Amino acid sequence: MEILGIPLQAMLSQLLLGLVNGSFYAMLSLGLAVIFGLLNVINFAHGALYMMGAFLAWMGLNYFEVDYWIMLAAAPLLVGLFGVVVERTMLRWLYKLDHLYGLLLTFGITLLMEGLFRSVYGVSGQQYAVPDALSGAFDLGFMVLPKYRAWVVVASLAVCSGTWFMIEKTKLGAYLRAGTENPKLVEAFGVNVPLMVTLTYGFGVALAALAGVLAAPVIQVSPLMGSNLIIVVFAVVVIGGMGSIMGAIVTGLGLGVVEGLTRVFYPELSATVVFIVMVLVLLVRPAGLFGKEK
Repeated sequence: MEILGIPLQAMLSQLLLGLVNGSFYAMLSLGLAVIFGLLNVINFAHGALYMMGAFLAWMGLNYFEVDYWIMLAAAPLLVGLFGVVVERTMLRWLYKLDHLYGLLLTFGITLLMEGLFRSVYGVSGQQYAVPDALSGAFDLGFMVLPKYRAWVVVASLAVCSGTWFMIEKTKLGAYLRAGTENPKLVEAFGVNVPLMVTLTYGFGVALAALAGVLAAPVIQVSPLMGSNLIIVVFAVVVIGGMGSIMGAIVTGLGLGVVEGLTRVFYPELSATVVFIVMVLVLLVRPAGLFGKEK
């Protein structure tokens, strides 16, 4: 069976592969959306923190023989603690200033982190083995889907859904949203707003690190893996609406699928289709698909 001259088997294969890429887009853009939506900071260091999470997983396995499942929790925790230090010592002084100052600071942190890892490991990628429990593949008839890639999709959907529920449907999420709009009022209820802001930033960067650990067995771990992806992820956030949690999740998954299908119908356009969609969306809705018009 063919659709527009393209075999259905090839189309379904690219659809699933696009969903895998979209899972990474969704997790990374979710972290960016959490940080911008609740802290009003454009975190350009997000790609470097994604890379840091992947490298911590790789170092844990190769230097200390700590397996994938432990590092899946430990790497985000360590990067989250690093984010707490960054927020406490640097970012907290920039909240009342223009967005540009936070962007420049996090861009500087990116250059420092990438330079550090490049000086130690060079620019060549490091292999990270798929854990034994997730080796092998599912035979779907129209394609053979590696079990690990299926796990990435399931894990991403679970994390994204849990984050959305926590922020949008719980009392803690209500405090977070209120704390960004009227911190003095929230403090009057006995809530430690500065601590809440710090933990929010730590959680946002931990999401980036978690995506890095999930990506480590799929792509080679290298100092440039974050810089190669962050521009696309920023485009995803802009399309979904800056600060929109649901926008980040839906747009990330959707654009991964669109990118995958573009490889089937017009491969030359697959590297730029995200940016074309961004331009078209901004022409119609400058605030993004899920953003609030001011």
